[in-house]
Formats: sequence, structure tokens, C-alpha cells
Amino acid sequence: MHPYEIGELLVARDHARSIKYNRGSLYMVVNQLVKAGFIEPRATIRDSERPERTVYALTDAGRAEAIDWLRELVGQPLREYPQFVAALSLIGALHPDEVVVLLEQRRAALERQRTEIMESIAACSAQGLHPLFQVEENYRLALLEAELGFVQRFIADITDPQTGWGPGWATHHARRDAATKG
Repeated sequence: MHPYEIGELLVARDHARSIKYNRGSLYMVVNQLVKAGFIEPRATIRDSERPERTVYALTDAGRAEAIDWLRELVGQPLREYPQFVAALSLIGALHPDEVVVLLEQRRAALERQRTEIMESIAACSAQGLHPLFQVEENYRLALLEAELGFVQRFIADITDPQTGWGPGWATHHARRDAATKG
């Protein structure tokens, strides 16, 4: 494929949900892959009025590198840095009442995302698409379910009338506010 075609395919298959890429940097990546010997030019084509486009193909070295990379991605968990985890590490800076409101917003957004993913999976299944080709959506759904459970438990941890963290947290904020005013 030529780089423009690769970009169009990524968009058409909605791979932007799984692979973060920048259309503008696609040509730079292609050039780097050529320099590394992982892909090579195979043909130059000209469609009607469009400029010439170079079509690239995977080399044997590129195929081996892709398989090694994929094996590493599947077999070795890496530390990832989700933004929500960063926010949780600093959440004490917010008042618990505000946190509960924000968590409820997040819960609602996660539920909408869950519904969208479930509808997508169902639609693909109805079209006869093998589940293997929906595995990333099933993984995304499992992560959403885990996050939803966490958010619901966190809200309960804050708001539980018997053991909730909210009152002590609110007292801390009141003392901090009083100290900064005084």
C-alpha cells in the first residue's frame, strides 16, 4: 500500500480506537521503516489526476520484526500511565462533594461507552464477523467494566453513611481553607 491508502484504511477500520497515530507523521514513519529495511518500495502508481504514489511492501526482515514486536506486546505487560490514575493520585486536592459529582459524570460516560462497545460487538457478530476480529473491543469492554466497578466502589467509599471517607476528607479541606484565609 501507499501511505495515504494506509491512513485511509486505518480510518475506515476505526483503528484509531486502538492505535494512536498522526496522519501527518505517517510518511515520516514510512521513510524510517524503509531506512530500517522493514518495508521497501514495490511500485509507483498514478491514478487519474492524482500525483504518483509509491506502494510499499513488507520485507522478510520487517515481517520478522513485526512478529517479534507483537510477541513482546502480547507477552510482556508494560507499565502504562493512564491519565485517570494520575488524577487519582492527586484527588485529595478536591473536595469530596465535588469528587462525587465528577465520579458520577465519569460513571455515566463510561456507561455510554460500554453501551456503544456492546452495540458494536453485537452488530459485528450479527454480520458474521468472527470474534477474533473483535478481541480488542472485548478487551476494551473488560477494562470499562473494571473501571466502572472501581468508580462505583470509590463513590461508595466516599458517601457511605457508616464508614464513608467524605466527612473526614471534608474536615481536612475546611481546616486547609481556614489556614489559608487566616
